[in-house]
Parts: sequence; C-alpha cells; structure tokens
Amino acid sequence: MDAYILTLLVFVPVLGAIVSLFVPRKHVARIKWIAAGFAGIQVLLAIWLFAAFDRSSDTLQFAVKTAWIPAFNINYHVGVDGLSMPMVFLTALLSFVSLIASWNIDKSPRGYFSLFLLLDAGMMGVFVALDFFLFYVFWEVMLLPMYFLIGMWGGPQRQYAAIKFFLYTLFGSVLILLSMLAFYFYTEPHTFNLLTLIQEAPKIDVQLWGLDIKWLIWIALFIGFAIKVPIFPFHTWLPLAHVEAPTAVSVILAGVLLKMGTYGLLRISYPLLPAETVAFATLLAVLAVINIIWGAANAIAQVDLKRMVAYSSISHMGMVLLGMAAVVSSSRGGAQAGMNGAVLQMFNHGTITAMLFLLVGVIYDRAHHRYIVYPRDYHDKTLRGRLAFGGLATNLPVYSGFVALAFFAGLGLPALSAFISEAMCFIGGFTAFRTLTIIGTVGILLNATYFLRAFQRMFLGPLNEKWAGLNDMSGREIGFMAPLAVIVLFLGIYPRPALDIMTATMDRLIDLVNLISQVAIQ
Repeated sequence: MDAYILTLLVFVPVLGAIVSLFVPRKHVARIKWIAAGFAGIQVLLAIWLFAAFDRSSDTLQFAVKTAWIPAFNINYHVGVDGLSMPMVFLTALLSFVSLIASWNIDKSPRGYFSLFLLLDAGMMGVFVALDFFLFYVFWEVMLLPMYFLIGMWGGPQRQYAAIKFFLYTLFGSVLILLSMLAFYFYTEPHTFNLLTLIQEAPKIDVQLWGLDIKWLIWIALFIGFAIKVPIFPFHTWLPLAHVEAPTAVSVILAGVLLKMGTYGLLRISYPLLPAETVAFATLLAVLAVINIIWGAANAIAQVDLKRMVAYSSISHMGMVLLGMAAVVSSSRGGAQAGMNGAVLQMFNHGTITAMLFLLVGVIYDRAHHRYIVYPRDYHDKTLRGRLAFGGLATNLPVYSGFVALAFFAGLGLPALSAFISEAMCFIGGFTAFRTLTIIGTVGILLNATYFLRAFQRMFLGPLNEKWAGLNDMSGREIGFMAPLAVIVLFLGIYPRPALDIMTATMDRLIDLVNLISQVAIQ
C-alpha cells in the first residue's frame, strides 16, 4: 500500500472521469454518484495517508521514483512531507465536498463531473510531484478543466472570466517553464529532480544580459507563482473568476488553487534558490502587507457577497506571505512561528473560504442574487442602494449559524482555526519586519469591518418580508458544511495535530534557506 498510495490519490479521480464518460448522458444521477464515489475513495486514501504519516520525520515519505522519459532524465517521482501532507488532505476533502455541492448541476453533467475529477487529479499531482517536469505537467493539467468549468458553467460573464483566468495563468506557466529549463540546462547533471536541484541549483554561476541568472530565475518563478496566489498587482483575474464561476469551482479556486502559488514558492523557490529568497524577503513582506490591506479595503467596498469573499481571500493570503517572509528572522522561534503559521494558514483558509463560498451558493440558490446592498446601477431603480436582505436570522437559523461561524472564523476570532495561524504569521513577521507587521495588523480591523457589517445587514434587524418564504439549509447542505465546521472548531481549540505534521519539515526548510544563503554570501 505504501508504494501505491500517492499514485492512487492522483489517478483514482482520473479513473472516475473515464468511467463517467462511458455512462449514457441520460443517467444523470449515476454520473453524479460515480463522481462522488471516486472522490470519496480519494478522501479515504487521504485519511489513511494522514494516519500513516510519520510526524517526527523531516524526510519525504511514501516516495516512488520510476523512469518516465530516460533520455531527458525525467522521472515519475512523487512523495509527501510536512509541507505537502496538509495540502493533499485539503485537496481530497474539498474536491469531495465540492462534488456533493454540485448536485444541482444539470447542464451537461457528464462533462462537468469528468472535468472536475480531472481538475482534482491535477491539483493532487502538483502537491506530490518531486520532479520539476512532472510538477509542471500537473500544473498545466489543471488549467484546461478550470477554463471549461468557468467558461461553460459560470455566470453571465463566464467566457470573459475564463479567458482572463486562462491567459493570466498561462503567462505565469510560461515563466515557470523557462525557469525549469534554466535549472535543467545550467546544472550538472542535467536533471528535473527537485531533490538533486536543491544541491545543484545554488551552484549555478551564469550571467544572462549582464545579470545573475539565479536572480532572473527567482523573479520568473515568483511572478509565475504570484499570479496563482494572487499577489498584488497580479490579482485582477481573481475577483471576476470567483464571481462568474459556479459555487463548487469557486470553492476549489479559493480553497486549493490559491495555495498552489505559495506551495510552489515553498517547494521550489525557497530550497532551490535560498540566497535569492533571503535577498527578496523584504520585498515579499512589503507585498504581503499590501495584499492584506488592499484585499481587505476592497472587500469593504463590495456590495456583492461573493465578490467580498473573493477580496477577503487576497487579504488572508497576504498573511500567509508575511509568515513566509519571516524565514529570514534572526529569531529561530520567529522563523518557526512564521513558516508554520503560513502553512497552517494555507490549510485553515482553505476550509474557511470553502465554507464562505458554499454559504454564498446556498443563499444564491434560493434568492437568485447575492447582493448585500443593491448596487447603484441595479435594473430596478426603486431598490438601488437599499439593503438586499435583512433579518434572515429570524427564518434561517441554521444557515445564519453557519454564516456566523464562517464569518467569525474569517475575521480570526479566538477558538476558531484562523486565529492561531494568523497570530503565528504576525508573530513571525514581527520578529523580522516589525514596522511592516504593525502596518499589516490594520488588516485585522478591516477584516472585522466587512464581515461584521455584512452579517449585520443580512441577518440582523427586522425580517425583509420579501424573503420570508426562504427555506433553511437542507440535509445535503448541512452534510457538506458540517465537516468543514468541525475542522474549523477543532483546529481553533487544538491545532497541535496539524502543527505536528508540518513542524519538522518547516524546521528543515528554515535551516536549508539560512545555511545555504550564508554559504552563498561568504
């Protein structure tokens, strides 16, 4: 089982997609059950992996290496460590939840569920790949399913949103491709093996256009991954893609895809180019603080609930970046707090933002809009600028309870999961970039502002009689929301199981970055 577990995690969804394609299109329910079944198997495999993972080890586990294209030293090489393990579990969980949340999809369900499973496989492959070429293949595999899922099953501007997402991501992919080729051709032996490149990449001593090639590679990788995070000013694709994507795709976008940018920086840029990582750490911290405040300020300005949640993701991913920048902290404890907090925040944000987007989808399915306040250009002039809901807590108590939990988790309330991870990011940031971190804490106040204001406007006060007939959450909706809520509560009270997984790996990465960067400076 150990030798096959990661391969099964990646290719079980592919098998599900193939099986779905052979089911006649008239058997809609069968297609959905097949997709959910294969995603469910993947969740069980992820749980087995989680239980079998050795938390005390900082080495790669369950590794498999097989020659794929020997002529170019390309291997099928996969494995997990404390960085990838949380992302593997998150991907499996959110893919399953998203498929259950997609039960109302009736437009070409065979294509939708097959593409969703293919997207799932691509994401999982990115998180377990240890060969740069394999990593890039999986990175690209994700692109096409996401393009079609947004472009065919999205909102009124879905085609524009899909093209914008595709072109932005493709631009980043080209830069990652060039970086990969540079690593391959400027190292001896020529290899895509990430473990070998950790040893060989820092030795590259080549100039291009009068500039150190390693600086150029770091910048290219940074832009490629920054688009995915997204980091300001590469964020403009995200709000539109989120708004136009169907609910389940928004969950995957915010819950998993954004994490792939920060994962790429930690998996490739940090260990392969540690000296350049140290040199760019201050810039990373500056961009992190801009993300925190810019995202939160834009969220305050939104009248569309889904767009507000989308901008909140930009702000929260800024906290991840601030924690990552703390790798250069002179305090060992500060660097540990920042790096562990960053990875924990990646996981926590994935679960919380998934709840938020799913809850937006619940109200949209009933009211067929998601405005907090009707916009100034709303087609009904009598409603412009007026509250769109109000008093929903009166007739939707279960829905209101889940929204309150998700909003409070999003703003980082103590005893909920994001509090621990955000605090660790700021603790780490404070030890390395004191002034920037102080400025960044303004984002905490801004986050509270838009979450509390939205809750007050939608759920408190007298009930808007127009929505008196809305039904509360169904059993299926409670079913896909409950596991996420339990995780948010559990990790808020007892985060140790998650921290135990990542601590050894983050310690190794901190040591690697600081040791090799010091050698490079000497």
